[in-house]
Order: sequence, then structure tokens, then C-alpha cells
Amino acid sequence: MAQVQRMSRLMVKTLRDDPADAETLSHKLLVRAGYVRRNAAGIWTWLPLGKKVLDNISRVVREEMDAIGAQEVLLPALLPKEPYEASGRWEEYGDLLFRLKDRKGGDYLLGPTHEEVFTQTVKDQCTSYKDLPVMLYQIQTKYRDEARPRSGVLRGREFQMKDSYSFDTTDEGLAESYRLHREAYIKIFNRLGLDHRIVSAVSGAMGGSASEEFLAPAAAGEDTFADCPNCDYAANTEAVTFALKAVEGEHPAAEDIATPDTPTIETLAAQLGVEASATLKNLLVKVDGEIVAVGVPGDREVDLGKLGEHLAPAVVELVTAEDFEGRDDLVRGYVGPQGLAKVRYIADPRVAPGTAWITGANKPDTHAKNVVAGRDFEVDDYLDVVVVEEGDPCPACGTGLKLDRAIEIGHIFQLGRKYADTFGLDVLGQQGKPVRVTMGSYGIGVSRAVAALAEQSADDKGLCWTPEIAPADVHVVAAGKALQTELAVDVAEKLGAAGLRVLVDERPGVSPGVKFTDSELIGCPKILVAGRRAGDGVLELKDRRTGEREELTVDEAVARLTAQ
Repeated sequence: MAQVQRMSRLMVKTLRDDPADAETLSHKLLVRAGYVRRNAAGIWTWLPLGKKVLDNISRVVREEMDAIGAQEVLLPALLPKEPYEASGRWEEYGDLLFRLKDRKGGDYLLGPTHEEVFTQTVKDQCTSYKDLPVMLYQIQTKYRDEARPRSGVLRGREFQMKDSYSFDTTDEGLAESYRLHREAYIKIFNRLGLDHRIVSAVSGAMGGSASEEFLAPAAAGEDTFADCPNCDYAANTEAVTFALKAVEGEHPAAEDIATPDTPTIETLAAQLGVEASATLKNLLVKVDGEIVAVGVPGDREVDLGKLGEHLAPAVVELVTAEDFEGRDDLVRGYVGPQGLAKVRYIADPRVAPGTAWITGANKPDTHAKNVVAGRDFEVDDYLDVVVVEEGDPCPACGTGLKLDRAIEIGHIFQLGRKYADTFGLDVLGQQGKPVRVTMGSYGIGVSRAVAALAEQSADDKGLCWTPEIAPADVHVVAAGKALQTELAVDVAEKLGAAGLRVLVDERPGVSPGVKFTDSELIGCPKILVAGRRAGDGVLELKDRRTGEREELTVDEAVARLTAQ
């Protein structure tokens, strides 16, 4: 059946200039090429060309999910409060949740993710070990009230996502479901043509234990990941660890030193003539309202996101000036871990037992030197909380790490029994006794993948789609004259009859230059031009990615394109 779309009938409006509010390459090009249009901050309309690409990505995802035995369902996006209140995520998600009330005053939300509802669904449908294992998935619109939606469809408040969930009776079964999803994801992203890395990650509000992210390296990426040039280690920076190793050695007794007007590490190091790395920085935060001190070397910064992940679901926020009122034990700018009897002390593993520091003396204009961890103060909890830097040692081999930017396109979790415990998800086991089910959660950003592909493959002329997800296999361009238009339509119909998806630009009154520019901006893999040699029945075939060109007759062009 012919699959020919005429540009004269296609609702598409291309733009010559970048949108004023566009920051990333994908944002600029998807708008300019007529794939999407903005309705409001973080809310987008997918126009015909964009919808084709979105659907093609969904098709690839469906095919690979079906191949591992997963079953597609569709759950509601409008959800009652109670399941999320039971799991604790009604509060944990905070302002990210879109919340609303119905006319009777009942509380609802627009689903950001569906662990709770899938768990309830399986509890209702599966009662015996014979019903498991089962893997379910959906491709659905999700909602998150992002504080700063930006970068076009990369970070929206409404977005398309594939989320799937596995249900097993054993940990070994969960590991197998996780492996199947991992392999399916590799196939999906390879088919889409996405350059990607699989990195260790943290679970965050999702909960669970084992967790990996699939990242697409791109300058527009909001994630930073660490990559070892010597071994296969790769991790999101929030998941990079530093080994805790005690240090042997003798140190003089701790001693107070006068350090007037040195409330910062920079002023302290300059006055004492030491490196910032010799000092101990103590950042005060509030964890669910309780003041906690966090110690890191003075030349490093605390990664608040990393700290929050470690302490989730507790809420972490910086202290304010008001928090020092009535606290004589907390001297702003001169806090040290020694003597903080009323404050929980968390330290990065670099503040290992036996390490000596210059740090605050808990007195105005005074610091202390030779303050030794494990001798002069105790650490309540060691947590990796520093911002990872280029050159930090690889946890696997010790080589200096490299840092790169990337877009998160997928995330897989071994959730374990967190949600099964919450909702009492049991099945009758082989021994006739209840068995608690264990779960996995697996997500792919479908609309985000569109932007990631655009970021990775576009050039200075426009979009450059891979064949699997392009809106058409070939873009036929009629240079303008009647003979050229007749030839273009003829070859387009033949290509369509052969099973190819064809976009043909036969728009009357549009100059050849505009048509050529649009064909490169839209980005189909092949461009077939009926131009100066149309009278001889010869067309020019151009590869959009490589720019290679060749002249072919109609029959040759059909044979060449249908053979690929």
C-alpha cells in the first residue's frame, strides 16, 4: 500500500530562524523543522512530523518489550491519592506532583510514575505462584510539575514514557527480569541509533537497590557521568564512591589559633598560607528540620543532590541565619566537628580516621589545627557527598576519571519488596504458604529520546534522523517545473507502492532553494531530487548524513532505495 505524504497537504510550517527562547540544538531544530510547537512552559504539541517520529520510537520500544515476553497495558494517568499516600510518595514528591480535587473534594494526582498502581493491579489479578513471573508495560503520558521546564521536550511537565514492571517470587527471578530488560534496552537504543552508556546510578524516590541509567552523551545533557579511560567503570556522579581508608600516624595535640576575619575556606587558607585541601569544611544543613553538619575537605564542595539521595526520603535544606539563633554551640563561619555534641556529624570518606585538619574551633575568629578524625571527633555516618571532579580516582582501578555530559534516556531498578510490602502483594507459594513478591521498575523516556537523537545526529543544516525513526524513508523534491513535479510524484508513488514511506515536496509556488533547505532541515535519511535532468528521466539521490550524491534513473532509484 502506498505510503506517500504530499508536502502540499502536510500541516508543516518551517522557520528560517531559531526560536528566541531556545537554548539547545534539539529545541531549535524541532521547532524550526515543524515537529513541535510550544503551548506553555513545559507543554508541547506534537505536529504530524513529530508524531511520526514519536510513534516510530514507540514502535521500536513495543517490539523489543514484546520480544522478552512483556505484556502491554494502559493504566489511568488520573490517580487517587491513597496509593501514593500509602507508599509515602504523596509527600516525598513534594511540589513535583500535579495535585487536584474532584467536585466532591477527593484528592487526586496526575501520575509521575506508576509503581503503586501496577502493584495493586497485579495484587488483584495474580494470586498464585503459577501466575508469575509477569512483566507489564505501558507507553503513556506522565506529569511532573518541574520548577524550570526547559530545553524543549527534554525537560517538560508533560512527557511520553515507557514504564514497565516485573513481578517475581524470588530474588533470582528478579535478577533474570532485570537482565532481560537490560538486554532489551540495549537493543532498543541500538536500533534507534542512539550512542549510549550504561552507568551505575542511585534509586532516589523510586526506592530499591540495584540501579543503572542509560545515558546519551550530549552537550545539552543535564546529567554528568564519570567514565574511566582505563577500565569499563562508568557511573552517574551521584553514584561514584570513594573508599574509606584509615590513615596511620602520630599528630600533635589539637591547638586553637587566632584567625580573625576568616569565615570562609578561601580567607582561612590565604591567612595561614596553606592549601584549601588541608582544611575541613563543615556545611550545616537541616534534615527534616534537624541541624546536621557535613564535613568535606576544604577544596571540595558538598553535592546537595547526592546528600539528598543518601538521606531520602528525609528533606534536606540549607540552614538560614535564623537557625543560629539560640545556638551558642554553632558559631557561623567557625564551626568544627570537635565539641558538636548536639549535632549529628556526617563526613565524606576523605575525612577518614587518622586524617588531621585545620577546622573551626567553635569560637569567633578562631580555628583549630591538628584536629584528628577519630581522636578529636567522631563521625556518625560516612557518606559519599562531595561533588565528583575530573581526575578523581576510579573506584574500580584507581585511574583518574573523565566527566561528560549526557541525557538520561532510560533507567532500570531492582525495587525488591518495597512496594509489595506497602500493599501486601503476596501470592500462594508452592508450599501452600504466602510468598511476598519482588519487583523491578524500568523506564524509557520516549519523547526525551526524540530530543536526544536530535542532539546527537543533527548538523549545521538541520535534523538528520536514523532510518528506524525518521518520519519518512525518502524525501522526494521537485525542483519546480511541471516536468520535474510530474517525475517527482511518479517516483514517489512507485516508492510508496514498494512499501517505502515517502514525503514528496511538490508544493507549487515554492522556490527550489526553500525546498532543498526544508529537505535538509526535516532530516529524512535519503533525499531524491527531480531537477535539471528530469527531462532525461534522471534524478539525484543524496544521503542526508554523508552528503554523497549520485544520479539514477527512476527504476534505478526505486531499486536502490527498496534494497536498503
